[in-house]
Amino acid sequence: MPVGSASWSFTQDDFDAITQTLQRFLYDSNARCALLVDRTGQLVATVGEQPNFDPTAFATLTAADFSANDQLARLIGESDFSTLFHQGERESMYLADVARRVILVVLFDNRTTLGLVRLKMKLAVDELTKLFEAVFEREKEAQASRPNILAGADDEIDRLFQ
Repeated sequence: MPVGSASWSFTQDDFDAITQTLQRFLYDSNARCALLVDRTGQLVATVGEQPNFDPTAFATLTAADFSANDQLARLIGESDFSTLFHQGERESMYLADVARRVILVVLFDNRTTLGLVRLKMKLAVDELTKLFEAVFEREKEAQASRPNILAGADDEIDRLFQ
């Protein structure tokens, strides 16, 4: 089950690498904007043209959209849909799963094509997945090395009431 951003954090170096990957992707694909959203609906990063809508509300709706489509996938016998595409008259969105914990949302218009966005997005998703997996692994190692301050709390509470 995906876990939200509250269970992990990244350094400035991580953020710089993520941003650089997204900027390169936008340049190569000629897309307008890229947003990273965690599976709980928290906005992680925005790169490119600033959207003319509330990005926080958008992030929440994006996570809900991805979750609903995961359920639809299960109904038809798939484990999930790793990408989604929404086409509008002037604007389109392409969404992709990154490391099973983050969603990359790309907004693009007629300055580019779906084919180019898909091609370049696969490369960006692969790179971002490596970056995020390193972040998640580092967090797991840090949690394992921290002392459990609640260890023995149940026994202590039981002793108080005996």
